[in-house]
Amino acid sequence: MHGYTADKDAYLKRLRRIEGQVRGLQRMVENDEYCIDVLTQISAATKALQAVSLGLLDEHLKHCVAEAVAEGGEVAEEKIAEASAAITRLVRS
Repeated sequence: MHGYTADKDAYLKRLRRIEGQVRGLQRMVENDEYCIDVLTQISAATKALQAVSLGLLDEHLKHCVAEAVAEGGEVAEEKIAEASAAITRLVRS
């Protein structure tokens, strides 16, 4: 079981909302909407994805990484390195 499983429905709801935002962006471009309005909506969708990412990262740290650290050894080192790499990717985006 993954750390986010308990909140899976909430994550799916948020992702569906983001999917709707992206479809709205496509319509805005198709309809030649004002550039700044499109950029504002892109920013909103980006922030929404970042919020989902941070939530999933938090769940991963609380569940997967904490469990691995409790076990110790090589598994713990691998999970910490994996989480660190994920944080690096998120910071770059």
